[in-house]
Amino acid sequence: MTEQTLADRIRHAADPAMPQHPDVPTWRMATRDDIDAIHGIEIAAGRVDHPTWTVPRDEIADTFEMSHIDHSRDTVIGFAADGAPVAYGSAIVHPSREVRVQVDISGAVHPDWRRRGIGAQVVQWQYAQALRRLVESGSTLPGTVRAYAEGSNDDAAKLLERHGLQVQRWFTTMERDLSQPVPALEVPEGIVLVPYSSERALQALEARNDAFRDHWGSLPSTTETWQKFVGGPLLRPDLSTLALDGGRIVAFCLGSVNEEDWAALGASHVYIDLIGVVRSHRGRGLAPLVIAQSLRTAAAAGLEKAVLDVDTESPTGAHSLYERLGFVATERERVLVREF
Repeated sequence: MTEQTLADRIRHAADPAMPQHPDVPTWRMATRDDIDAIHGIEIAAGRVDHPTWTVPRDEIADTFEMSHIDHSRDTVIGFAADGAPVAYGSAIVHPSREVRVQVDISGAVHPDWRRRGIGAQVVQWQYAQALRRLVESGSTLPGTVRAYAEGSNDDAAKLLERHGLQVQRWFTTMERDLSQPVPALEVPEGIVLVPYSSERALQALEARNDAFRDHWGSLPSTTETWQKFVGGPLLRPDLSTLALDGGRIVAFCLGSVNEEDWAALGASHVYIDLIGVVRSHRGRGLAPLVIAQSLRTAAAAGLEKAVLDVDTESPTGAHSLYERLGFVATERERVLVREF
């Protein structure tokens, strides 16, 4: 850690100017009344950028309830002359500040309005807002601005690169056909497999944070954000598997089902959100064990596929593990980062 604050390191962080574009006469900060407008932009953009999955409306609505997010300050939205939502952009400070101060920038331009320079205006505002938020933190911790761009969306990546963000990682989406048999794996002595249940929520959070402490780009989940995830309508406890050792969660595979995605992918499926093994229990084959159990329960529930995303450079060899379990790579997404 340096004694210099982020303000010392960044030096210049002017208040972000609102986007300006002749085709988008109205720009303002977002309110709760804009949930459907933001969701509409995301759905339209998703058909082009990631046609196999959609952003749930609840996921957007949840952000308006999070204590660390103030959309009236951190999200800008633009409207056409007829009131149609055109574009939006957010710059959100991650709630965990134990390791670094991280601002995640995200947003989209409706495909009907692309290639006009609107995205450049949104990204310029996002980056300026991200710098302002880093400076305001007063922290001496490292500062990071991070964004995602789909493998097919080179235009978005180029806009981010203009502001000094660079690709640091690629993530791969992988799918598995659940009609194929799942290998039978031996359960180590002392390990018990059980479905996830809500009374284990905080214990599962502790296991998640331990398991992901040394994963690239990961920050601890907070109780608030975790409860939104595990208590949300999409998580499927019956398709989620925990490995217990003496009653303690030592490995997990948590899956969710968003039926709105089934038409997009062309198959009913479970999305595996999180797979992890606490550091004290690695090297015992627990990751493939919990995954295989979740695959079996998903197949028994009549689902056709399982889908997950994996860091292609994961030091745990996750990519190879998933291939051995029958997963096949389909799409890619890059993570762009600028550090201070």
